[in-house]
This record gives sequence, C-alpha cells and structure tokens, in this order.
Amino acid sequence: MSIFDIAAIVLILATVIGIINERLFGIPRVIAQLLGSLVLSLGVILVSHATGDYRYATLLQNGLNGAHLPQILLNGVLALLLFAASLNANLHDLKANAVSVFCLATIGVLLSTTIFTISFWGVLHALGMAVPIVWCFVLGAILAPTDAVAVEGLLRHSPLPDALKTTIIGESLFNDGTALVLFITALAAIEGRHHLIGHGHVAAAMIIEGGGGIALGLATGFAAAWIMSLIRDDEIAIFASLALALGTYRLATALGVSGPIGVVVAGIVLANRTIATASERERRHKVGVFWALIDNLLNVLLFVLLGFEIFAMNLSWLAVVSAAIAIPLAFLSRFFSVGLPLWLFRQPLAADGRVPFLLTWLGLRGAISVALVQIIPQGPYNDALLAACYAVVIFTVVIQGLSTPRVISAIYGNRAGSTSE
Repeated sequence: MSIFDIAAIVLILATVIGIINERLFGIPRVIAQLLGSLVLSLGVILVSHATGDYRYATLLQNGLNGAHLPQILLNGVLALLLFAASLNANLHDLKANAVSVFCLATIGVLLSTTIFTISFWGVLHALGMAVPIVWCFVLGAILAPTDAVAVEGLLRHSPLPDALKTTIIGESLFNDGTALVLFITALAAIEGRHHLIGHGHVAAAMIIEGGGGIALGLATGFAAAWIMSLIRDDEIAIFASLALALGTYRLATALGVSGPIGVVVAGIVLANRTIATASERERRHKVGVFWALIDNLLNVLLFVLLGFEIFAMNLSWLAVVSAAIAIPLAFLSRFFSVGLPLWLFRQPLAADGRVPFLLTWLGLRGAISVALVQIIPQGPYNDALLAACYAVVIFTVVIQGLSTPRVISAIYGNRAGSTSE
C-alpha cells in the first residue's frame, strides 16, 4: 500500500469512529480515535488468530512499515502540529511564567530521563532481566516529552488558573527540543560514540540547539509578521503561515538547531504580532481557522495511526514485563521531575502542593514518543522498548486523558468544568 492508500483508509476509519463517538460516547476526539483504532486492531488480530488467515493483518502491517511514518512525522507533521498549538499561546502569559516553563522544559526533562533510566534499569536488573543501561537511557529520553497537542486540547476549556495553564502548555511546547537532544545522545551511546556523553557535551548541545532554535524562530517569525502586514489576500496569508512552519523547521534541521523550538517561537511571534486594522484581524482569524482545521485533521489521523501501531509489536516476556513496569515508573519520574525544579527555583506554583500531581497527571505522551521509538537502530531490546513506549502512551492518553476533568474537579473543586472538546 502507498501512503495515499493508508491515508484514505485512515480518513475513512477516522470518520466512522468520529461519528460513533459523537452519537454514543462524546469523549474527546483524540482519545476516541485512539480507542477506536485499538479496538479495530485487536479485532483484526483476534480474527486472524481464530481463522488462521493473516493476510489482512500482514497487509496492514507491511503498509504501515513501508510508509515511513516516523520519518514523515519527525520531518514534517511535527512541525505543523507544534506550529498550530503555538498559535494559541499568549506571549504575555508566557513571559510571566517563563522561568517555570524553562525549568520544566529543560531541567524537568533531564530529571525525568535520568530518574526513569535508573529506576527502569534497576527494576529489570532485580527481576533478572539485564538490559544495558544505555538502552534504558534511550527509553527514558523517548518518554520524557509530553504531547503538546493532546495537552492543549484537554486544557482548552478548562478553567484552571491562567498561570498554571500557561505553564503546562508552555512546557509541552518546548520540551520536545530538549528530549530530542537527549535522544540523539542516547543513540550515539548505543552506536559506541561515548565521547558525546560527559564533559559538558549534552549541556552544550542543548544550549546551541535550543538557543539557535530560539534565534531562528525569532528571525523567521518577525519576518513573517512583517510580510503578513503587507499581504491583502487571505489565501496568500495562509500560504505564508504554512511556509513559515515548514520552512523554519527544515531550515533548523539544515542548520543543526532545534526545529521544534524554532517552529514554536515562530508561531508565538506570528500569533502575538500587533494588529492595526479590522481587515488584519479578520485575516488573522481566517489563518487561525485554517490552522485549527490542520490541527484537528492531523490530530485525528495521528491517533488513529497510533492505534494501528500495535501490529508492529512482538510480545516477548521481556516486552510484557517492560510494559508493565514502565507505566508506574513513567508516572513517578514525571512527578519528581516537575516538583523538584519548581521547588528548587522557588517558583510561585511550588507553594501549591496540588500542582506537582496535576502536572504529573497531565503529562500525556504521544506522537513524538511513538515516532522516536520506531527509528532506534535494530537491536535485541527493540520489542521491549516498543511495548514499554506504547503502554505508557496508551495509558496516559486514555486513562489519564479521560479522567482529567474529574481529577481537575477533585483538586480544584467546582470551578473545574469539562475538558472534552
């Protein structure tokens, strides 16, 4: 199957799942799409085992494998998703909470990766399943970033305090860049390039890639904002915003700086530019509507595909155990990695004991984790890492995502309303 065949199938299934969810369940779209595709995937597997006919399961698995979906996600779709989410970010609120966002998106990611790596390696070692710590490091980096799209969707209608909401969304927008630096470092360690670890190499890479991404995003964002002020045609303005997102990301890749951070900064600059006339306000509204459509479309397609990735799993005993222990360890590492930075830097949010738990519960993993786990080099532990990653993604999106409205209501009282879309 070509990528167009897969896109057609996924669109049809997404439409069917969306209609069923709208008529019967009414849960958030992204969660419904993931659950629907998981149920369908399990159904195909069960029917194949019951009948002994594996043609359709094999056809779908080969189609997914041949479509190079992880590369497509990392090299293009991620840029569109992050840009769409960044257009909803308020620059004033981000400035007011910049220290908290920075701490969580950098120190928090480092802590999460470290805590998960050591604990995951230790538990497996205690169970007699020795997995090299460098492979555990890879998984820790994969599971460190939160999913900006899923988090922003859940909080869109949530009446949480503005400072807390901005911090949560801001962290999810910027932590991808830090996680990618750690992931590349982990891959280098697997390949035997240990000289890239230690002696400040990781910190230098984070500063260079992160700072370079910020600088590039500011440059392209302000350039696009100036161009937007000259444009009179709404369609050209939409094309310009699309060119900004993809162009910034690809240019960042070519320059060796952080593409995710560059795209997010460019989107924030464009979204918060000064609007002088009513026609410009109307044009910005139309650009926003376009990106909301792109956001929803890619979101739906992405989570349908996540559900079908179960075909790529080969469940060994190590894989099952890895998946079982990864969920609680990911939760605990997230808890300490958000609480410690806020406390150490004496951020106002740290005074509220409810914040670390809420930040932990809203630490949904998603697309970037699934993409990263599929591009690791072949080795004896791939199945274990796949199973662990998928288990954490499914648990956080489905269990934590569905229960988020109740958790917010329980923590913050009757002020918290529904977060479904």
